[in-house]
This record gives sequence, C-alpha cells and structure tokens, in this order.
Amino acid sequence: MSEEEAIHVADVSEGIGGDATAEPGSPVELPVVDVLTGRSFITGKSGSGKSNTASVVIENLLSNGFPVMIVDTDGEYYGLKEEYEILHAGADDECDIVVSPEHAEKLATLALEQNVPIILDVSGYLEEDTANELLLEVVKQLFAKEKRMKKPFLLVIEECHEYIPEGGGMDETGKMLIKVGKRGRKHGLGIVGISQRPADVKKDFITQCDWLCWHRLTWDNDTKVVGRILGSKYASAVEDLGDGEAFLMTDWDESIRRIQFHRKETFDAGATPGLDDFERPELKSVSSDLVGELQSISDEKERRESEIADLKQELQKKDRRIADLERELEEARDLSDMADQFAQALLGKAEAPYRGGGRPPAGDERLGGTDDGDEGQSVLKSYDEAVAATEESDADAEAETDAAPGPGPSAADGGAEVDADAATGDAATGDAADVDATAADSADEPNPPDDVDPVTRDDVAESALRFDEAIELGTREAVIDELRSRIESLPELSRGMLRHYRREGASDPVAAHIDAGGDGDSGHAYSRHRPIRRVGLIRHAGRGSYAYAVPDLVREAYADRLDEAQVDEIVRAVERVFVPSAELDYPPDAAPAEVGDRAPAGDDEAEENTDTDAADGDEEPSAPTDAGLSDAARRFAERSER
Repeated sequence: MSEEEAIHVADVSEGIGGDATAEPGSPVELPVVDVLTGRSFITGKSGSGKSNTASVVIENLLSNGFPVMIVDTDGEYYGLKEEYEILHAGADDECDIVVSPEHAEKLATLALEQNVPIILDVSGYLEEDTANELLLEVVKQLFAKEKRMKKPFLLVIEECHEYIPEGGGMDETGKMLIKVGKRGRKHGLGIVGISQRPADVKKDFITQCDWLCWHRLTWDNDTKVVGRILGSKYASAVEDLGDGEAFLMTDWDESIRRIQFHRKETFDAGATPGLDDFERPELKSVSSDLVGELQSISDEKERRESEIADLKQELQKKDRRIADLERELEEARDLSDMADQFAQALLGKAEAPYRGGGRPPAGDERLGGTDDGDEGQSVLKSYDEAVAATEESDADAEAETDAAPGPGPSAADGGAEVDADAATGDAATGDAADVDATAADSADEPNPPDDVDPVTRDDVAESALRFDEAIELGTREAVIDELRSRIESLPELSRGMLRHYRREGASDPVAAHIDAGGDGDSGHAYSRHRPIRRVGLIRHAGRGSYAYAVPDLVREAYADRLDEAQVDEIVRAVERVFVPSAELDYPPDAAPAEVGDRAPAGDDEAEENTDTDAADGDEEPSAPTDAGLSDAARRFAERSER
C-alpha cells in the first residue's frame, strides 16, 4: 500500500462547522500513514460515539493489513475478533492468554515483527499497579524496537486521562505515553488517546495531536476546551452533535469538518445492555503457535514463583530453627553462669574468714552464729563482706597461704601470719555447713569479684579439710540452705507455680500461673515464671514446657555420688519451705482423698529434728553418708574417727 492511500471512515454532515467545499454525504478519508504514525485525540461524552469512531478506524486498518495494539480499559474491544484474527491478552479467562509484565517484550515482538494485532485488556487486573506496570513495559518495548525498525504502527489508549491527567502528577506510565506522543512519530510509532473528559487530559498531549475528533460534550469545562482549540462557535455547536457526529480537525489539510462516522461492522461489546438476551458472537481464534510462545513464558514464571515459594518456606524453617537454638543457648548460658556463681560462692564464703583473719565468736560452734542474732552471724553476713575481708589481706601472705602444705594459714590485721594449728583449732569450733549455707545466700550474685577463681567440687572438699570437725556437716546443710533461700526469695505466686511444676513434672507457664491462683494472661504468667527459671529451680523441657529441677540441683551439688533415696531425703528437706507437709510423701497425681488433711508419717519427727538442729547450736546434726563426699572429704572423715 502506498503512502497516498487512505481509509474511508465517515461522510460530511450538515450544520455548523460543515465543509463549505463538500456536499453533505461526501466521503471523508484519512491518510493511512498519518493515522499510523501521527498523534490523535478522540473525545466525547458517554454514548456520543467515540469508541465507535475508534473501532471504525481500527477495522479499516486491520482490513488493509496494518496491525495495531489497543489498550482496552473496559473489556469492550474483543468484538473485533468476530471478523479479525487478533490476539486478546489480559488477565481474564476469556482472554486468549493471561499475561503479566514478564510478557511485555514478547508482545512487542509479536506486534512489530510478526504483524499480530493485539488487544491488551487491562480491565481484569485486580491490582492497578500490575496493569500499569504491564502497560509501561509494553510501551517501552514498542518504543525501543521502533527506534530500530521504524515501522508504521498505531497504539490506541482508552481512557487516556487515567494515565496522562491534567491535574495530578503522572507516574512512569504517563510519562512514557507523553514521550511517545512527542517523539514516537519520527520512529513510526503513532498514538490515539480516547477520553470522555477533555478537561481532565493533559493539554501538552492534546496540543501535540495531528488530528482531533470532538463528539458531543455538555460540561462547561469540556466545552471551554473546545472553544480554546476550535473557536467559540464550535464550543456551542458541540453540545448539539448527534450520535456518531463529530468535528474533525486535521493538520494535513488544515480543516475543521462536521462529519458523521460510519457504524462499526463487528460486534459492539461496549453497547449499553438492553432487555433483549445477550448473544455472544463466534469469535476467531489466533494461532496456537502464538499462544504457545506466550504460554511458555507463563510456565517459566510459574516455575520460578514455585521455586521462590519453596525457598522462602525453607528459609522460614531455618529461621525458626535458629531462633530455637538461640533460645536454648541462652538458657544454657543462664544455667552455666548460675552454676559457676554457686560454686564460687561456696568456696569464697568457706575461706573468707581465714583469708581475712576473722574467727567465729567464742562459745559458738556455728560459723554463721545462732538464730538468736549473736555477733558470729556478722562474720559471714554476706558474700560482699567476705570478699572485702579478703581484699584487706596482704598479697604476700595470700601467696604464702596458697603454698602451705597443711591446713591453710591466713593473714589478718595488716598481713600477720596465723599459726596453722590455731587456724585449724578455730575452724574446729565452727560449722562448715553454716559456712556453706551463708555462702549460698549470695549464689545469685551476678558478677563475682575477679579475685575469686572458678572452683571444682573437689576444691570445696579440699578446703573443708581445714575445718576439722566441721566436715561432719559436709555440704548437705549448705545445699539445703541455698535452695531454701532461693525458694524463699520468690514471690508468693511464683512459689505457687513452683508447686505446680513439682506436681506435674513438666508443664507450661500459663497453666502453672492459673494453678497458682493467677489469671490466663501469658504476659503475667511469664513475668512470674521468670524468677523461678533464673534461680534454676525449673529447666526448659522443650516446646514451651518447663520441668521441676530441684532434684537435679541436688544431684549436681553432690556430683551424682548420692543414691536416689539420699537425693529424695535432701529434696524433701528443701521442699518443706513451700510444699504443705500433707503433700510431701504422696505422689503428685495422688487423689485428694488419699492425701487428706494430715501430715504423712514421719513428717513430725523430721520437722522436730530440723527445728532442734536450727535452734540448738550445741547439738551436732547427723553427718551425711559417705556417698555424698569427695575422696578428700572421705579421707578427712576417716582421720576424724580415728
């Protein structure tokens, strides 16, 4: 087809603005090249015929073998498929192929290189951003390819005011369409903008157009635009135009004509529905090869999305596992720190009076004093005082003490040496259990002084050799007093939760909180659960559960030298501070009728013995079995018996 050829789209109409040189009914033709490569604007109110005009132009181009791309915002151009083999691409199942921004390059290739007419239907996309991105990428690809190919091609944009508005700012899609309007002609890429409201369309676009078509308009703002561009007489006459009638302004012949456009020949999918039954025409199908090429892109996209989803799922699993391991590591660190502090406190308290020169009050056989409040209690009143006493010792005297082969000498009052026998004699009047018990009071100290080195259980027993008869109490009383002090320091609700863990073995904080008389709020439950966990009385059992840990603490204190009966005896002595006596000798799941209100047999006697030991400093408590002592402690016990 030569450049002089044109398409017949309308006839001259009578009335204001008619062509004086042509009779009414004379044909109106548009030059094909100017239509394909130019810039055009078609406007008119709803029902005035603007979409019909665009369809008539498109039908004529398709009939002559010229491909176009139509950006359909309302899904009303598929009727063209009644007569033409045109690719309908969009987001609906009714489309030949569902496309996304990944298909942009392929769509541009089909349109320009394979002469495939395309309806880009953006009406079915739920996300406006997706539709905008698709249009932006397609127009970019068309513009880039046309710079090389320079092939006449027409892009039709419905509702163009949504992309190139007069008022608000434009996004990247609008800027790209303006770029095509200004620079596309030199590359062969033409554009037609269609809108109901010319007042809402950016004037930079309208004033760049080579031909404009004004259908009926009635709003003042819109008619004012007509007056500014065509003249005042057209501003009044545009309100009286009939359906399909328009003022056509063209640059190639510098004329304004009043014309009547032809009716489109294909199915009018944009017509207002009536009462008659809607009959969808039989539509032509495109080549399966074309759809197959686009479908391969869709399949590849789905495969990538599936792989990404799988990778995200694996990443989430790994993140959850990392979080679990970090939580377990933190809990392990808490328990490790607590064990180190406990061991350092035991040794530091036991050695403090000898390293600092202190000795128990005369006539009192307990290093910590009696319950009557005598001065002996102040010697080991706190861990901090013991450390302070240690720091007052002379460094040389300390070194000499560490090197001594016998019972440890210590320095006091400026570093004077203490006779080893005297130190041993003083220690004999004390009670090693109370030394350890007083030391245990500071086991929760978060940051022990740097001069107290970490110790082992054998170190504690070796130090005990310096206290002669005090070894008879071993570490039993120290362990009991330490664990009791931890329990007594707990708030009442926290102790109730500890009783719950004792009964259940393993449970979760919310259940324990409710059982202790609290509410079901997880925040409250975990805040009252935290003090129990920090002092080690419960331990993490996995999956949000925690287990009762007092028996484990006893076993660890004796380095697993005790049999279960001995462990149970010490645990029972500890539990007296928070478990009612009626529960002590019954399993946690015992029925209430089995427990009753009475104390189990033997409890009164045990409590009486405990009270006697606590009140009478002159009476020696029974020594623990040898199973709970280290080798060093056992050797000293044998020496004492001889």
